[in-house]
Amino acid sequence: MATVNTKEKAAPGPLTAISGEQSPDNNNIISYPGQKSNSISIFCNKIPQNDNDLSYMQTISMDELYENVYMQAPPLIEGLLYAGTYLFVGAPKVGKSFFMLQLAFSVSTGKPLWNYSVNKGTVLYLALEDNLGRLQKRLYGMFGTDSTPDLHIATESRQFGKGLCEQLKRFVEEHKNTKLIIIDTFQKIRPGENGNYNYASDYETAAELKGFADSIGICLLLVHHTRKQQSDDKFDMISGTNGLFGAADGAFVLYKEKRGANKAVLEISGRDQPDQRIMLTRNKETLAWDFEKSETEFWTEPPEPILEKIAGFVNADSPEWTGTATELIDLIGTDIPSNAVTKKLNACASRLRDEYRISYKSSRSHDGRKLEFCFEGET
Repeated sequence: MATVNTKEKAAPGPLTAISGEQSPDNNNIISYPGQKSNSISIFCNKIPQNDNDLSYMQTISMDELYENVYMQAPPLIEGLLYAGTYLFVGAPKVGKSFFMLQLAFSVSTGKPLWNYSVNKGTVLYLALEDNLGRLQKRLYGMFGTDSTPDLHIATESRQFGKGLCEQLKRFVEEHKNTKLIIIDTFQKIRPGENGNYNYASDYETAAELKGFADSIGICLLLVHHTRKQQSDDKFDMISGTNGLFGAADGAFVLYKEKRGANKAVLEISGRDQPDQRIMLTRNKETLAWDFEKSETEFWTEPPEPILEKIAGFVNADSPEWTGTATELIDLIGTDIPSNAVTKKLNACASRLRDEYRISYKSSRSHDGRKLEFCFEGET
């Protein structure tokens, strides 16, 4: 069983960036797919196999894993929605499509969704069960004449496995700042004959769509229906087998306690976020969903003192700092060993960028390891 030597190569050769640019040999920054940088963009959690030897498995040790910086895509909606593939599930006519328009408008304009901050980007909304006239009426009723050029809508597309991914890839290539693609509904693009689906086919379809979203670093939101059977666990109500939920990064379930009520509950579960339960009220005039309350506190990561101290001297007044880990320790006054400081910074690089707008790079030269920080400015 062979082991990846990350000290000699930042990332395995077969998974180089779409841009084709190679990172410097001494740069161990590995960017998320879709990131605008000079670093290699790869499937960050993928390790290539040797197809010529079926007994060969390439691995990476924990020590070597900490030698690299794996940049993650910034949250799409802080505390709510991240890059990856999610299901958005609800009963027919419960208000899913109105919620999708509300979500798409927030992301494409950068306006907060309720009390959640948004990372602005281009949105593609495949409204495959609607027509342009109905969409115009809904959008006008929800937002008036407030409009944006960064929300793109299509009412027709190819199916998955029959050209859909090629269409989506072309759109992303033509709209470089794409952050969200909504497919409403998943059933419209879903392969299969006569509705005969099983766990394996559900998992394979969701996994391939997830692979596509991960490869370009976006959020792919699949609108889907709930089954008629009730369950105490609302995520068991996702139509189809558990294969869909198992392969996705997370799911949202929108449901009403009473069919005719204007109140609904939004339950959220994801791989890298705490479960949430949010109470919503339907606005009678705009038909948009208003935030009422959350039964779970807004979750944020606990403070990381070393990041706060770095932000104290890397800022608009002093935007750059370069030095060794030992010099950094002396500057911030900590007793953490130098190798532990580097590992901590490698693991927290995305957080340093998202919370403090500071980019971080760690590289090795003949003089030893060098740390570089640069203040990127306000968003």
